[in-house]
Amino acid sequence: MKVSRFIQLSIMMFLEFFIWGGWFVTLGSFMGNNLESSGAETAMAFSTQSWGAIVAPFIIGLIADRFFNAERILAVLHLMGAVLMYQMSQASGFSEFYPYILGYMIVYMPTLALVNSISFYQMKDPAKYFPYVRVFGTLGWIVAGLIISFVFKWDAAENIANGMLSNTFMMVAIASAVLGLYSFSLPKTPPQNKGGALSLSEILGLDALKLLKDRNFLVFFMSSVLICIPLAFYYQNISPFLTELKVENSTAWASLGQVSEVFFMLLLPFFFKKYGFKKTLLFGMLAWGVRYALFAFGNSGDLFFMLILGIALHGICYDFFFVSGQIYTDSKAGEKYKNAAQGLITLATYGIGMLIGFWVAGQIVDKNALADGTHTWQDVWLFPAIFAVGVLILFGLFFKNETIKYKA
Repeated sequence: MKVSRFIQLSIMMFLEFFIWGGWFVTLGSFMGNNLESSGAETAMAFSTQSWGAIVAPFIIGLIADRFFNAERILAVLHLMGAVLMYQMSQASGFSEFYPYILGYMIVYMPTLALVNSISFYQMKDPAKYFPYVRVFGTLGWIVAGLIISFVFKWDAAENIANGMLSNTFMMVAIASAVLGLYSFSLPKTPPQNKGGALSLSEILGLDALKLLKDRNFLVFFMSSVLICIPLAFYYQNISPFLTELKVENSTAWASLGQVSEVFFMLLLPFFFKKYGFKKTLLFGMLAWGVRYALFAFGNSGDLFFMLILGIALHGICYDFFFVSGQIYTDSKAGEKYKNAAQGLITLATYGIGMLIGFWVAGQIVDKNALADGTHTWQDVWLFPAIFAVGVLILFGLFFKNETIKYKA
């Protein structure tokens, strides 16, 4: 790949995830402090990610794959996102805020697939080059957190109390406008199914449902949906949790999870080849249980290291389960159903699984709310810890070990 093309794609990926990390991490704290939202309302806001993931296949399948160049759709969606982000920054109540965040996630979630499509189309060997482009996305997420904590200090306790977190949406609105305009300069990525007919089942990946006849894949599929419930607890509650414990630079600390994601992504091929698919997934699920136990019993004082260790486990939790799962799905589906199978897993996890997870997390948080607005976080975190261990046991008992080759 040409160096100029690599730089183009890397900037695109950096901005794509800078945008997501620039507001999503602090959303929980913003909802509680700026909008005085309940746990259920916060769950509704986070659930818009899942609704966006459910709608995304229609936008990609019906529009991007058939009619328009991917880079142009990416541009239009991010320009729309910039307007919606600005409106979110001006909202003063949940009822005013919710329609904008729902609209935003519906236009943003499809862009995750579009940046991948644009990158893949420009690469003769995606397995070789894509990781080097994708890592800039993780760097973008990390930089967003560092800017919030160390440059503007919007997540400092005093600034949160003064409503400064609304500025994160303004920052992201500017970044969205920049990426929207920049996208028009990206390499041309024409429709991949121009003029071709697509059925609803193809768009949603439902053609891959026949893979569920395989008992192992069915166990994996159900485990993937269930493990998204603990995952939702992390995304929804990590910022309010650290904020209530008065942890300074909480957004920067939270970005440590993305730093570990880079490290464990590099470690994954070795672990996968040495221990196999089943043990890799079991290790990932065990990490979910351990991290939430660390959150439950740690504090911002002498046991602060437990909170940091819990955040740092994000790389194992995400890479060892979700990335390994994508590899497993790819190997089971074969060439005919490869795209459909990946679409089905994405719909099931980021769509259905996390939709359920955000709702459950909201209910648990509300049940553990105290009169002064704080929460009994130990009880909140013990629920996903126990739940993750339960999923681990079910997967360990019912999934029969099989040999899967690692393809990166």
